[in-house]
Amino acid sequence: MENDLYIRCKNKDRNAQRELYEQYAGRFFVTCKRYLKNDEDAEEILADSFYQIFTKLHQLNNHLVFEAWARKIVVNQCLQKLRKKQPFSISIEEQFVDLPDSEPEKSILHLLNFLPEGCRTIFNLFVMEGYPHREIAEMLSISEGTSKSQVSFARKKLQELV
Repeated sequence: MENDLYIRCKNKDRNAQRELYEQYAGRFFVTCKRYLKNDEDAEEILADSFYQIFTKLHQLNNHLVFEAWARKIVVNQCLQKLRKKQPFSISIEEQFVDLPDSEPEKSILHLLNFLPEGCRTIFNLFVMEGYPHREIAEMLSISEGTSKSQVSFARKKLQELV
């Protein structure tokens, strides 16, 4: 983010906030979709995330780390939504749907939807966001071993689907 945009947003300039939203909404929506299957849920979390970003922007001291800081807010909002929906659970049950051979869309984002929710969440946190297993375990109140096994399980299943 440019320093000028950062300062204008900190000063609650609506045009600057719109510009910031337009610059980052697409990226953050993709992040939301990695955690939430439903577009409506992802859009709701995106809106909630930007509300948090705009209200907490004064806490950010360096505009150069904005994207990482904001992405953490988005991820935390997604996790909060998952916790509200139902208590977080880890399941290694076979909940996978076979993709038809003619399936044209085989992007990682699409394939993640075929993982159980807990497994998908841990995979996202570890592989896509770069959190260490220790932090994931703390965030989700699970053991580090569970986090590691879920990532391994997700990788295996994703390889099968590809």
